Amino acid sequence: MYWKDHTFIICAYGESPYLEDCIRSLRAQEVRSAVCIATSTPNGHIQGLAQKYGLRLYVNIEQGGIGADWNFAYASARTPYRTIAHQDDIYFPGYTRAVRRAAGRSKKPLIFFTDYWELRGKRYVRGNVLLRVKRLMLYPLRKKALQENKWIRRRILSLGSPICCPSVSFASANLPEPVFSPSLRASLDWEAWERLSRLSGAFVYIPEPLMAHRIHGESETSAAISGNVRSREDLAMYERSWPAWIARILESVYAASERSNG
Repeated sequence: MYWKDHTFIICAYGESPYLEDCIRSLRAQEVRSAVCIATSTPNGHIQGLAQKYGLRLYVNIEQGGIGADWNFAYASARTPYRTIAHQDDIYFPGYTRAVRRAAGRSKKPLIFFTDYWELRGKRYVRGNVLLRVKRLMLYPLRKKALQENKWIRRRILSLGSPICCPSVSFASANLPEPVFSPSLRASLDWEAWERLSRLSGAFVYIPEPLMAHRIHGESETSAAISGNVRSREDLAMYERSWPAWIARILESVYAASERSNG
């Protein structure tokens, strides 16, 4: 089965040893859809894999940082539904099928997102403190009636970002562009969800682990944490919803939990 309304855009950077595994997982979907690669760092490794698997390669000639890269990847697709696949991650075979089913049941979706596991080396982590907390935060969105409730969404996001960015599929017809802020490096996904949560439409949560997010020291998330970029940006996000003194407390708690990404 092929879903012509959906595209996976792999956001590739450098020479990731995990990129081919990501491509294979997208090619192994029970419901197939288009797959392409977007990069601002074209090289033989990326070009070779694109040629090997017959994937269209889009090159961003502007060096604007991770936000600009994600916006470029998003804009490279023309389908109504788009998933920015992170090059280090793995998508389980039922991912596209679940998103397609959810799209058919939602009147005005904004984003779809799934539960996920962590991938540390070759070990899949199905549950830890951070994953359990995120699942608890998202529990209200298991109810379809609450997925369109702006107040519920904003209260969830006022406490942190439990939405796994690479698990997200976008309903492009219902979203403004650009989706991501080019000025942010670490909290750009959280900032995007917070901004989109103000719109009319549904945050469609699929509470089934349908992808694995790789945790390793060379990831952009780990680099941002080690450079204290995340702390500054997270604090700014908390200050959107809380007085400064509460925001500082929440940021310190959140920072302690995010150190597990190292």
